[in-house]
Formats: sequence, C-alpha cells, structure tokens
Amino acid sequence: MKYVKDHFLGIRIVRLSSRQGIARARIAGAKAATGDALVFVESHCEVNKHWLIPLLARLAEKPTSVALPVIDSVDEYTFEYTSQGGIVVGGFLWPLHFMWRPIPLEEVKKRNFSTDPVPSPTMSGGLFAINRNYFFELGAYDEGMELWGAENLEMSFRVWMCGGSLDIVPCSRVGHVFRANNPYLLPGGRDTHALNAMRTAEVWLDDYKRLFYNHRSDLMGQDYGDVSSRKALRRKLGCKSFRWYLENVFPQKFIPDENVLSFGKLRNVGTTMCVDTMGRDENDLPAVGMYSCQDVSNSQMFSVSKGKEIRREDKCFDVGKRNETITVRLFDCHGDGGNQVWTFGPGGVIMHSLTDKCLDAFTPGVPPDEQDLVVTSCSGSPTQRWMFEGASQELNQMLR
Repeated sequence: MKYVKDHFLGIRIVRLSSRQGIARARIAGAKAATGDALVFVESHCEVNKHWLIPLLARLAEKPTSVALPVIDSVDEYTFEYTSQGGIVVGGFLWPLHFMWRPIPLEEVKKRNFSTDPVPSPTMSGGLFAINRNYFFELGAYDEGMELWGAENLEMSFRVWMCGGSLDIVPCSRVGHVFRANNPYLLPGGRDTHALNAMRTAEVWLDDYKRLFYNHRSDLMGQDYGDVSSRKALRRKLGCKSFRWYLENVFPQKFIPDENVLSFGKLRNVGTTMCVDTMGRDENDLPAVGMYSCQDVSNSQMFSVSKGKEIRREDKCFDVGKRNETITVRLFDCHGDGGNQVWTFGPGGVIMHSLTDKCLDAFTPGVPPDEQDLVVTSCSGSPTQRWMFEGASQELNQMLR
C-alpha cells in the first residue's frame, strides 16, 4: 500500500474481505472503476511501451470489441523479456482448456496491413480491454465460478455468440510470466477448473457439451450450481448457438465425432487390447500405447478423419523415421498429409501411406505391459488387424 501511495497517483486498491477468485474479484474491481474503459492486467505482467493507446483506439473503433494485446514472454526465473516473433490466436481443447494456435491462412489473406486487428476465437483471459458499460451489459463474469479456471473461455464464447468480437491488436504488447506449474493453492485441493468448465459447458456449448463430458466423464452428474441466471442472460442477449460459433468463428476446430470416418476405440484383433494414450503428456510428442479395453475411458477415444488421419483432437498419429520398426507418436496435426496419412484395407489392416508399413500392436521382446504402437513390415499377423468402434459405412467398405 505504501509503495503504491509513494510511487503512483490516482491509484485505488480495492481489498475484498475474503478470497473470491478471479471472476468475483474482477467484478468488484470493475464496479469500483469510474472510467469508460476497463483494462485487466494480471500482476505477473510487464507492459511494453505505448501498450495502452492501441487497445483504447480499438474500443473507440468498435465498442463491442474486446481488445487483446500481443502477449510476449517474461522468464519465470530471470524476468527477461522476450518479444514473440509472430502473432498467435487463442483456441481451446474439448476439456475446456485454453491453447495457442497459428493465425488461420484465410485470416492472414484478409489483412491489408500488419497493424490490422486479428480476430481470436478465445482469449487467455488475463490481459484485455473492454468498454465498461459493455462489460456489464454482456454479463461481466459468471459469479458462480470459483477461484480459477475456464472463466476466460466462458467469456470468449459469450462475447462472440452474443454479438461482440475478440481482437488482437498488434501494436499493443505486454509481457507475461508463463509458469511451468499452476501457482494457485486451491482449498482442499478442489478442482475449481472442473466446476467452472461444467458451468461453461452447460450454459454455452449446447449439444457439444457431450465432447466436454467425453473427456471428463467423472464429472457426469456432479453438482455445478445454479446456472439459471446465466441461461436467462443468454436468452436476453439473443445469443447465437455454439454451432454458429464453430462454423463462423472457429471453423478450423476439429470436432471428433462429426464428419469423420470413425470415433471411438481402436481394438487390436490379436491382443484384444485397445490403443491408449497411457496418461502421457500429449504435448511431449508421446508414444501411443496399448491397454486393456475400458468401458469408459477418454484415453482410448480416437477419430479417423476424412483426410485419413488417426486423430486425438488436434494430435495425429505420426511416423517420422524410416527404420524397420517405428514407434507411433502423437504430433500436432499439420493437415499436409504425408507422414500423418493412413490407408485402411481388407481384414482391418491399417497401413502407413508413406512407408507402406502396417500398424502393429506387438514388438518382439517387449513385455506385454510395455508395448507401444508401432509400424513394421506387413505380415498378415493378427496383431496387425484392427476393429474400429463407431466406424462409418465408408470406412467399413474399405475394411471389407
């Protein structure tokens, strides 16, 4: 308090009587503010030169815009500021976690100047500017959310579906400390992200909430509180459907069970086991494993896309070497074919198109509980034959 008083003018600190979490704390700050614009900046950020005016200019140009800066990196140990090379936009995964992704090529082509705003399907949530009146007209934050998690996606969906936009403003840059681990201590170890994500799914995702619960089947039937006021807000604002959002705001988003050749388990004939992620971190290019088939297990749910990729949302089966036996790993889907394309033949054979090797559930000399999925020379072995859960008629015809 003394430091702020000694070094800054016109600063008010609003203290809450108890820990309220991101959503309710920001609402309290917004109610105390008196200016025409609200600017939210997290404490672990460092603003760059002339960062504010471009954000406010965007709000003046488009009052229903939520203006976002380009987010640079501040090292969590040294606090070294590193400028981000290009611009990335926000996306999301179906468990309702935020992710960064490249600007779609079609959006790049629309831009006349490098300073033009870039629409973003979602925002990371900690850095944005918004007209104060619009913030409250739009419903501020969901006050039923606890502490931390998913409030950024809830607001992202709401902004787009209810007539606004999220716009990255290239001339505004703010550094952010990206930490390897979640720094928040949650009372009793509660999964507040799960509660907040359920509330988001129930209010905004319509029938697509099935994909959230596919990932979080443990949350089915769990209490997420009263969302009637948020559903009433959606009706009052005349918001569009989540399908509209996917088709018009985020058409690049892969939908695991729509317009695909199959969605479900991939069972091996020879071992009777199923392909499984084995709980490995999917951002670390993990090998894909085999495990006993489970009645309900998201780690065993895979899609076969129309492009003949075997996908787990935005990750694809990938083979990157030319050895005799090659481990199959999950890489980012690139959409360019090549080493991520497979062919499906009679008897349930899956062949890697680039190497002409067959997908196999067995590697000689490896213990059964340590087997990873590989491609190797086609032999007609039962361990190279597969059954697809939820296969389409088109895929079944390929497998006959």
